[in-house]
Amino acid sequence: MIMKMQKKLHIKKGDQVIAISGNEKGKSGTVLEVDRTKMRAIVEGLNIMSVHTKPNAANADGGIVKKEGSIHISNLSHIDPKDGKACRIGRKVDDAGNKVRFSKRSGEVIK
Repeated sequence: MIMKMQKKLHIKKGDQVIAISGNEKGKSGTVLEVDRTKMRAIVEGLNIMSVHTKPNAANADGGIVKKEGSIHISNLSHIDPKDGKACRIGRKVDDAGNKVRFSKRSGEVIK
């Protein structure tokens, strides 16, 4: 059995991102969850889909529930903290010796 190495992704849970392609192009939101094996992320308010549920203990009526679907990582880009536009991410070591991510557009540190 061949094991694949998981890639280091530029997007993490809690990041502010914008969709740069697809049906949701131009919409933005916060990353709720990242699936590294499938290279997909669930973003708050993006790719809303209707899920049909049966009645159960938690939801006595059942019915149609709206929830976020996943989006491929390649369709997402970070939002620059300075001007709110899409930007690329770099990694560097700061003065204190900590690894940080920064916006290549403005140079500001992201979280």
